[in-house]
Amino acid sequence: MTRNALIVAILVLIGIILWMLFYWTPGDRMTPGGQMTPATPGHQSLELASRPTGGDFELQSASGPVRLADLRGKVVLIYFGYTACPDICPTNLAFIASALKALPADELAQVRVLFVSVDPERDDLARLANYAAYFHPKILGITGTPAQVAEVAGRYGAAYRRTPLGDTAMGYLVDHSAYTYVVDRSGKLVQSLDHATPPDAIRAAIQALLAPAGQDTSG
Repeated sequence: MTRNALIVAILVLIGIILWMLFYWTPGDRMTPGGQMTPATPGHQSLELASRPTGGDFELQSASGPVRLADLRGKVVLIYFGYTACPDICPTNLAFIASALKALPADELAQVRVLFVSVDPERDDLARLANYAAYFHPKILGITGTPAQVAEVAGRYGAAYRRTPLGDTAMGYLVDHSAYTYVVDRSGKLVQSLDHATPPDAIRAAIQALLAPAGQDTSG
């Protein structure tokens, strides 16, 4: 197993452990591939709700407001999900984290990842901060009111919907699209990466946007 593959495997395992600590209930099962599957039917990856156009927004983190406009000069990756996600989010966040770990320090300083929770009722800011930090310190958990999250999701075409789980501790899952949106230094949405895009491809997408503008470690 290569070093990168080992890092990805460890990060996915961390995501599964986090899910089990916060949300697992008896009756859930683990697939042979290591993914958690609820005892009741449920989790699905959705297609985009509309064509992504991007644009500035403001949501909240545990350390205060986060504005995309304040991140000018950095390459920003935006991913919509939630901390109780049993499989899709841990995989994507692990791959993103692996890509970040492969960046030189000077390039890493010019990157920020925003993990937007589409489950603000359960994902309070402290939980979001702890969850995101397990994957990588450059990943910042943010959310807002349901109306605010819906408005931001609409800008990026992100789809999500609740799926009831009946009489379980979790109560519901949130089916959601699983694209990673790549925003350049000027704040323009330039690319949407598919679910489970390999870390090397994520890293290449980041570095392609860093190279022409030179080095910028401000902010």
